[in-house]
Amino acid sequence: MKIIEAGQVDQALAFPALIDALETGFRGDYGMPPRQVFQLAGADAASHDGFALLPAWNDSLIGVKAFTYFPDNEAAGFASLYSKILLFDRQHGVPLALVDGTSITYWRTAAVSALAARHLSRPESSTLLLLGTGRLAPYLVAAHLTVRDIKRVFLWGRDAGKAAALQARLQRAYPGVEFVCIADIASQAGDADIIVSATGAATPLLQGAWIAAGCHVDLLGNHSPDRRECDSALIVNSTVHVDSLDNVLREAGEILIPIAEGVFRADAIAGELKDLCRNGISGRRSAAEITVFKAVGTALSDLLAAQLVLETAAS
Repeated sequence: MKIIEAGQVDQALAFPALIDALETGFRGDYGMPPRQVFQLAGADAASHDGFALLPAWNDSLIGVKAFTYFPDNEAAGFASLYSKILLFDRQHGVPLALVDGTSITYWRTAAVSALAARHLSRPESSTLLLLGTGRLAPYLVAAHLTVRDIKRVFLWGRDAGKAAALQARLQRAYPGVEFVCIADIASQAGDADIIVSATGAATPLLQGAWIAAGCHVDLLGNHSPDRRECDSALIVNSTVHVDSLDNVLREAGEILIPIAEGVFRADAIAGELKDLCRNGISGRRSAAEITVFKAVGTALSDLLAAQLVLETAAS
């Protein structure tokens, strides 16, 4: 059985190849039971420490990702996320590989975000607003630059120093794109063609009133039912797509809170990522439509990314 560490994952994966692999995989046949997320300290505790299991399979592989999420870890000198993916042969169930799941998570989250934007953002989109300056941020920028001709990227983070460091890093990597740090989301949100939010915010950072017609919004940072990155108005005023109905309707406060308020219904969700990939539903219906894609993570995207790593390592 192969042991594939983070550095090997980074060497094997690239955009847009991973985005294309996800599109093909979501279009095909697969199994994906609901993921199981456990709050280790109990639902009523102040701690949000969690453990999760994500199983999936296709015609080639069976996979299960296990991860821990301890949001306060960085203060103690540890990463907030640890993860491994175990792969088995689909034909006989033989264990094939143990793959670093943390690096896979960064790659596949960014690829899913860009895949949704490929289907839902306006083709002429040229301005991206990125909320969040954590480890996922460079992957998100890299992925989105491969699906749209982005000319300007606004960067927002709670820590101005981290935002400035990210801006300098990205400007060196992509000299043909303008990267600008901003302090106020409200003043720039209306100028963005695509907004990607990948933060640990517990209360809304994005207000529906700030969003311009034709904007596409990706919400990636939250997977708790009592937290959210946007207000109810944004959900109510948008066409909403999700990565997985099962997962989102258990874990995503962005959707569950408006439902509890009585201003949104689950059956108003336009569809899942697989529907976009299979062309079972239309993506963007007009240039003025506001679209939202809410993702909490899927086992299939982990499996497909790990599969691409395994195939690349074997070639």
